[in-house]
Parts: sequence; C-alpha cells; structure tokens
Amino acid sequence: MTRNVICILFVFLLLFFTCKSEALCGLQGKPAVLLKNADQCRKSLYYSIKKQKYRHNWLKCIHRYKEIYTRYPKTDQAAWALYQSARLLTGLYTYSGRSKYLDEAVDLYRRLVDRYKNHCLADDALYRIGEIFYKHKKDLSKAYEEFLKVSTRFPSGDMRPKAIKKVKKLSSELGKKIKLSCKRHNTAQKVKLIAVKDIRHWSAPDYTRVVVDLDHPVKYSHHLLKADFKRKKPPRLYLDLENTRISAQINRVIPIKGDLLQRARAAQYTKDTVRVVLDMERIGEYKIFHLHDPFRIVVDVRRFKGGGEKDRPKTDLKKRAAIKASNAPQPGLSIQTIVIDPAHGGKDPGCNGLGGVKEKNIALSIAKLLARKIEKKIGWAVLLTRDRDIFLPLEQRTAFANMKKADLFLSLHVNANSNRKVRGLETFFLNVATDVASMMVAARENASSEKNLSDLQSILRDLMLNSNVHESSRLANVVHKEMVSLVSRKYKQVKDLGVKQAPFYVLIGAHMPAILVQTGFLSNPMEKKRLFSKKYQECLAEGICAGIVAYIKNTGGA
Repeated sequence: MTRNVICILFVFLLLFFTCKSEALCGLQGKPAVLLKNADQCRKSLYYSIKKQKYRHNWLKCIHRYKEIYTRYPKTDQAAWALYQSARLLTGLYTYSGRSKYLDEAVDLYRRLVDRYKNHCLADDALYRIGEIFYKHKKDLSKAYEEFLKVSTRFPSGDMRPKAIKKVKKLSSELGKKIKLSCKRHNTAQKVKLIAVKDIRHWSAPDYTRVVVDLDHPVKYSHHLLKADFKRKKPPRLYLDLENTRISAQINRVIPIKGDLLQRARAAQYTKDTVRVVLDMERIGEYKIFHLHDPFRIVVDVRRFKGGGEKDRPKTDLKKRAAIKASNAPQPGLSIQTIVIDPAHGGKDPGCNGLGGVKEKNIALSIAKLLARKIEKKIGWAVLLTRDRDIFLPLEQRTAFANMKKADLFLSLHVNANSNRKVRGLETFFLNVATDVASMMVAARENASSEKNLSDLQSILRDLMLNSNVHESSRLANVVHKEMVSLVSRKYKQVKDLGVKQAPFYVLIGAHMPAILVQTGFLSNPMEKKRLFSKKYQECLAEGICAGIVAYIKNTGGA
C-alpha cells in the first residue's frame, strides 16, 4: 500500500514539473519545434511530385501549421505558420482547381497583415494577395489595389519596389482594357450619335478648368499643337470625341478670360466626330480625365510651376502681417489659404434623416463654425465653396480651390448606411479604394456606380508618384486623430472608423493636400441626434481645427 502511494506521488510530481516546465519554457520551445516539423512536412511535399498529386498530403502539412497559429497566436512562429499555410493553400489550388483554397489563402494572408502588421512577413503577405488576384483570379483591378496597398502601407518594406513595378504594369493593362471596353461601347452606339451638350469653364490667371458635357460615355483622344507663327495661330490643345454630334443648344465659341486660354471652340469635324479646340495663350501643364454620371471630360490647364504672390487673394496679404505678430506656429507661415467645401447643396440634399434633417444643412453649419475657428485661432484666409444653400457640381468645387490657390482643401460630409447600427467618424484622401465600404461611400458621394468608379483606376494610376497623395494622407491622419480625440473626450461611445482612401470626384485634380471628412451617420439614431446639435457641431469643428494646427506645426519639418 505504501509502495503504491509512493508511485502515485512520483507520477503526480512528474506531471506537475512537466507541466510547469512547459508553462515556463514550452511557449518558446514547443512552437519552434512544431514549426520545424511543419516545415519538414512542407519541404518533403515540395520535393515529391508524387505526393503533390494527393490532396491529403497538402492538408496534412496545412493542419500542422494551423496547430501553431491556433494554439500559440502571440508567438513569432504563428506569423510564419499563417504565411506558409497560405502558400500551401495556393499550391493546392493549382492541383485541385478549387477556388475555395484561394479564398482561404487570402483570408490567412489578411489575418497575418492585420494581426502582425509589424512583422517582417506582413508586406510579403499583402504582396502575395495581389499575386493571387493577378495570376489566379484574373481580377486586374483588385490586384492593382492590393499591390498599391503594399507601397502605401509598407513604404519601408522590401516588397515595395516589386509592388510599384506591378502597379505600373497593371496601370497599362487596365488602361488597354478600359479603351477596349469604350471601343465596344462605341461600336454598339454607332447607330445613334451621342450629343455634346455643353462646355463649361472656370478660370483664374494661372489655372483654368474646362468641362465638356455629353449624354453618354465616348472614346476620345487629345493632341497638342505648337504655335504656328506664319499662320498667326496660337498653341492649341484639341480633343476628338468619337461617335458624337454637336447639340443645337451648345455655344460653339466660348471666350475664356485667363492668361492661359483664349477660348474654347467646338465643331463637327467629321460626320461622327466632334472636335473641341482650346486656343492657348501659352503652353503650361495640362491634365485630361473623365467622370461619370453624367459623363463629362475635364481638362485642367495650369501655368508651369512658379507664379507670383500677386495672384493670392487680397485677404491673404492682410492676414500675413497678423500671423507674424501672433503666436501662430512659424512653420505654418507657408500656408495662407484654406478652402472648406460643405457637401451637396441646392437641389442635391445629400443624406436625409428623419425629421427633415439633411446632410447639406449640417455640412454647411459645421463648415461655417470651422471657418470662424480657423480665422480666430490661426488667422489664415478661409474660403467656402458655398456659403448658402446652392448647388455646385463636384468638379466646380475643386476648380474653386485651385483658382484661389488654396494650400489646403477640406470637404465636409455626413454619412449614411442601410444598417442603422453603423456609426463613427472617418476621414478619406484620394486614391484607389482598398475596401468595399470605402468604394460604397465614394459611389454615394459621387452619385455614381461602383462599375463606373472602377474606371477611375486609369485616372489615378500615377497618383502614387504625386507628392500630394502622401501629403493628403498625412493631413488626413493628423486631422482625424485630433478630431476623434477631442470628440471622445466630450462624448461617450465615439467610434473611430479610421483613415481610408477612395476615388472621390470632389478631390480629383486638387493642386494641394485635400481630404474628405465624414462627420457621422445620419442613419444612426444616436449620431443623428448629435449632428443636429450645435454643441456637437462645435466640437467637431474644434477637433478638425486642432488637426489643421497640428498638421501646420509639422509642415516646416516635413
């Protein structure tokens, strides 16, 4: 009996110290051992063509890796296990042809990026997602987005150079795809010519925006002709619009008061081609793109970089003396004009809440409060795209900021969602959307479809090389952080939806850092009540203003 008790006690002590040993050092030793075994399984599989033909061999190795990231999620080995599992699932897809394995691989890569964003494998995982969409799913737009994420989210990562090469390659492929789509559309529309309805313009001494309005999308080309001094012809920029006709209502010759363009002319060049000619006073930089719903072609012309102080709004000159005499941060002296854009207006109410609450009214109220705070606290010139309930096209708002030589551009909005539980604050800068929710927000604010927004891939393809993208991202992050921080101190249950990127029409073509701020959801009962409150609007304006100040303080050293 005594001998049995001693044996039981010995076994108990053995188990106790074994468990304690694993608790103290097993967390470091056991995941490493499991990872080594899983790696051996994977290498054995890769070395044998025969083994690769049978699914159970793949799943056996995948299961071994799964045990690591499931049991030991806080270890370095968990990240490696997720990465290798995803690679195995991708390999299994090539043998089985089952798309579910690709979906599982993408899920594991995303889990790695989200949970281990500072791990050396995070950018590799994001790059692999791009490869899956490019090589296997044949979704060029999605692949473009994923590779673009690598360059923006991991600017110091070793995968960034490869990702940028992929972005450039896909930009070309997407451009060809869009042109082919337009060609097919125009072929189908050959029977009925599309009307060129109007030519609008906004002009300043060193900037002009011309917009050509049409009934439907068309294929177009543009060319630049140098001045012909013998024939006394100025430099000309012209667009040929295929399968189109001149509308009876259009003004065919439009004088333009500016230092860059003399006039715009439109004529029926051939029986199915309209030519729009811009006679230029001098040749500067120009950019041509199109927007949808309704379809219009936008031409931005600006003076070559340089320009003088004389073109600044007069209020700037008055403010400058006040700035120097005040306690405003010295790095901010380079920024003198801010344009605030209250969303929607006039015939466009934006989101509607119960009780007659409209987005256009809330946006205008917050904009006026913000303008007063900026002028009072910082002393800069603040201009509003609209100061009353009027309608402005999206392209006119950006043109206004460019004409006024604004140094910052902020567009204020209120959000909505079919799910009344959705709420929170979010801030956007211009780029390709990296998630479905951002694309939906952009589609609503642009009054456009997701299908048409995908066309913006070609327009935005070179934005990642534009310094404004990076500055806009920095402005968005600083403003959002200060806004959420201040509102959270004064109100409970404030949800931070973060900083995101999306293709908003109102931000396209801005010559300065530009962001779009969503101040809450009218569809959410709690936020609707707050947004209707002047006190809450004051709080939002205070937070955004604090963000602008913080951004300016760092501008001198940026």
